[in-house]
Amino acid sequence: MTTQKPCICIVGGGFGGLYTALRLDSLLWQLETKPEIILIDKSDRFLFSPLLYELITEELQTWEIAPPFEEILSDTSIVFRQGCVTHMNLKTQQVILDSVSAISYNYLVIAAGGKTPLDIVPGAKLHAIPFKTLNDAYRIKEKLRLLEESEAEKIRVAIVGGGYSGVEIACKIADRLGEKGRIRIIDRGEQILDSASKFNQETGIKALEKRQIWLDLETEVTEVQSDTISLRYKGIVDTIPVDLVIWTVGNQVSQLTKQLPLEKTETGLLKIKPTLEVLNRNGIYALGDIVESKDATGKKLPATAQVAFQQSDYCAWNIWASINHKPQLPFRYQPLGEMMALGIDNAALSGLGLQLNGSVAYIARRLIYLYRLPNLQHQLRVGLNWITQPLVELLS
Repeated sequence: MTTQKPCICIVGGGFGGLYTALRLDSLLWQLETKPEIILIDKSDRFLFSPLLYELITEELQTWEIAPPFEEILSDTSIVFRQGCVTHMNLKTQQVILDSVSAISYNYLVIAAGGKTPLDIVPGAKLHAIPFKTLNDAYRIKEKLRLLEESEAEKIRVAIVGGGYSGVEIACKIADRLGEKGRIRIIDRGEQILDSASKFNQETGIKALEKRQIWLDLETEVTEVQSDTISLRYKGIVDTIPVDLVIWTVGNQVSQLTKQLPLEKTETGLLKIKPTLEVLNRNGIYALGDIVESKDATGKKLPATAQVAFQQSDYCAWNIWASINHKPQLPFRYQPLGEMMALGIDNAALSGLGLQLNGSVAYIARRLIYLYRLPNLQHQLRVGLNWITQPLVELLS
């Protein structure tokens, strides 16, 4: 008599979902207990989002930062299913794809990720572009290309949000446009990069000053139109012309996650145990942008790739432990430092006793991210391209 192997269904192929799947596949299993691992994502590619900025300046190509799932998983036993999850029936333990096919599971991992909310300001959903996906980067690149080919004397870009994402994309666009660019960052706070280390914050401010990027602090966006943006500063609203608006602030869970009968915070994030298991739900785990993440002291953690990457290790181990009747481990976040790109061939890095900026930090950032790419095969392909590309350009 054969025992049916458990099935682990992972919804979402971002950092949390993909790396949980890869870690699960690499763990030691007895033949009779090794589960079927199914990874579901609506895209056919994994996006290494910290390097998305380099698409804007064409320092990197799509294949380098967004390899196909089939390529990444080719040497694993993980089954990839491309499709849109339209329903998760927690009672029958089934995930419904595209309202048609059903996947039964024993363990469920929800790593669907969040989205940038654009419906909080009139006109933003229609006229602003978020910066979260490959399609977002393509839209921004195409808009910049059209503006560059136009007869416009200046290209006016407004970036909403003065966090890491806003500062990084501002510097990249400023370097791409050069003297033709007129870039401004709009933020409600009193300073930019308010969650960054002092070194990164100071380095970021210097990078913005060098590129003459304007800062609108303590300022709210009240409306976005096709060629204008309205800003409120100290009660006074001013409408200024703009060619491109990029929205980098906020995180919102999907409608699918909102509808799940699971305990949530006031902002809609899933409540989880320290083991990453959803509160009061055995066998359902969640991680990444859609959960309320905390460190060992109870401090809330930001929705970053680094947090999701570390959570994936614990999530995989705890599912393994549950199947093999071993104790699960509470998540312990290890801050490994902060990195940000500050234009072409320039970055800032702080953490683990290091403080670097300029081209040295840029190279270090590249090498660290190269190590974080999903598998050795892709690391070697990308690393070889990074080494040979300067030689090819020199000889061409």
